[in-house]
Amino acid sequence: MRIIGGDLKGKKLAAPKGTDIRPSADRLREAVFNILANSLQGATVLDLFAGTGAFGIEALSRGAIYSVFIDNKKKALALLNRNIFACKLNGQSRIIQWDITKNINCIQDHQPPFDVVFMDPPYERGNLAKALLQLHLSRSLNQGARVIVEHSINEALPADLRGFVFDDRRRYGKTLVTFLTNVI
Repeated sequence: MRIIGGDLKGKKLAAPKGTDIRPSADRLREAVFNILANSLQGATVLDLFAGTGAFGIEALSRGAIYSVFIDNKKKALALLNRNIFACKLNGQSRIIQWDITKNINCIQDHQPPFDVVFMDPPYERGNLAKALLQLHLSRSLNQGARVIVEHSINEALPADLRGFVFDDRRRYGKTLVTFLTNVI
C-alpha cells in the first residue's frame, strides 16, 4: 500500500495482516482521486470505517487541510496511528474510536463542517444504510459535500438517501464506488 499522489506520493503505508481489515486497492483509490481531481484543495475530510487511513491520508497528501479518521477496531486504530505518525500528519489529523453504526455524535456539529467523506464499511454486514443515516443526522457536512462510498456489488444503497443525492457510480471488479452529494 502506498500514497498515489500529492506531497506524499510513493509513501508506503503500514498494511494489515490477516483479513480483519480490508484496505482499498491502490488502483481503486487512484481512480477515485482522479475523479475528485482538485476538489480536495483546502477541504476538511472525514474518513469513516477508516482502517489504515489510506483515503484520508491520500486526501491530505493532495491538498486537504484536515482529516478526521473514525474506526471502532483496535487493530485499525493502531494502524491509523502508525500511518499518520509515519506521514507526519499528526497536526492535520484526529483519530476517534467510535461505532459509526449506532451514531456519530462524536462529530456532531463539527467545525468546520466536512467537505469530503470517505466511507468504506465492512462489506455486506448491513452497515451501509445505518452509517449514511447517522452521517445525515450528524449535521456535520457542508452543503454540497461529496460522500464517496465503497461497497460490495451485492449491497445496494438505501432507496431513501435522506439528504444525499446520487451523482455517479463506478464498478471495479466486485466493488462499487458510489458518489453522493449532501443537499441538506
